[in-house]
Amino acid sequence: MDITNREQASHVLLTFADFQRLCGNQTTIIELLAQPPGVEAIDFHPPKAPDTPQPADLE
Repeated sequence: MDITNREQASHVLLTFADFQRLCGNQTTIIELLAQPPGVEAIDFHPPKAPDTPQPADLE
């Protein structure tokens, strides 16, 4: 069933079961941002930044 706004189709009304069927089994944002197994075994030591912050001289 479509819902119109000034005779233009603007929204669709469907059951939750139909919505799940259309969306399928999508990956969540948490799964996308998670580190894959084995990443913790990578030996990574980035160099320290050469410029360290200094206190502001307000005098």
